Amino acid sequence: MTIYNLGSINIDHFYRVPHLVQPGETLTAKTYSMGLGGKGANQSVAAARAGAVVRHIGGAGPEGWAVARLEALGVDCRFVEQVSAPTGHAIISVDDAGENTIILYAGANREFALSGVTLALAGAGAGDTLLIQNETAHQVAAARMARERGMKVIYSAAPFDVVAVQDVLPYASLLALNAVEAEQLSAALGTVLANLPVPEVLVTRGAQGAEWCDLRSGRSVVHPAFPVEVIDTTGAGDTVAGYFAAALDEGLTVQAALRLATAAAALKVTRAGTADAIPTRAEVEAFLKGMG
Repeated sequence: MTIYNLGSINIDHFYRVPHLVQPGETLTAKTYSMGLGGKGANQSVAAARAGAVVRHIGGAGPEGWAVARLEALGVDCRFVEQVSAPTGHAIISVDDAGENTIILYAGANREFALSGVTLALAGAGAGDTLLIQNETAHQVAAARMARERGMKVIYSAAPFDVVAVQDVLPYASLLALNAVEAEQLSAALGTVLANLPVPEVLVTRGAQGAEWCDLRSGRSVVHPAFPVEVIDTTGAGDTVAGYFAAALDEGLTVQAALRLATAAAALKVTRAGTADAIPTRAEVEAFLKGMG
C-alpha cells in the first residue's frame, strides 16, 4: 500500500545554545547548521526509512535543494508543487539537555493549489494512508477526500490549533499528539482524551514513551522510552508518527508498531538534526536486537 503525506517542507536553521532564551535576553549560539525539516518532511522520511512507499504532497519555493534532499531520502515528490513563495523555514534553538524551541515561517507550505492535492489522491484508495499536520494548506479538504476513498487518515495536531483540530477531527482515523498538545486539546474542548470523537489516539510522552488508545473499545498499548543519551529531541514525535504509520501499513500489530516507532525515536534523539537524523529500518532493528 501507499502512504500519502500532505505535509510541510521546511529549511531548518539550528542554533545550539547553553539554555533556551528568556524574554529580553540576548544569547550567543555555540554552533549553527542548516538542514531539511518540517513536520511533513520529517514524517515522510520516517515512513520511507521504515520501508513504506511514500508520496509527499505540498509546496516548495525556488530553493530546489530541499525537495532534492527529500527525494534522496526515499520520498516520491512528484506531487510537490513549486511556487513563487519562499520554501518554509524554521528557527530552532536546542539547549544542552536536548530540549528545543521552534519558530516557524509557513511560506510555500500555505501557497500550493488544492488541484494538486486532488490529483495526488485520485489514485489512492482503501488500504492507503494519508498523513496530515497543521503546517500546510488544504488539510480539511484532503482529509475529506481521503475518507471518501476509504483511506486511513493519521492527523498530527501540531502546531496546536484548536480550530484546526475541530475541523479535521471528523475525518481522522487516528489523532497523534504529544503530551503538551494532549493537555491543550483537553483544556480547549473541556473534555478528556477518552471522550474525543475519533477512533484512535497516539500520544508521545518523551522520556515516558508513547501510548496508543482505541477509544471505541478502551484498549490501550503503552511502550516505555528506551534509555539513551539525548542530544536533540527535534523531530522525535514526527519519527514516531512516520514509523508507526509505516508499520501499520506493513501489517504489524499495534504493539509491534509502537515498539518499532519508539525505538526509531530513541535513535533519532541521539543525533542532532531533523530529517537527516532519522534512522533507517536496519539501524532501528539493530538497535532493538541490541536491547534484547
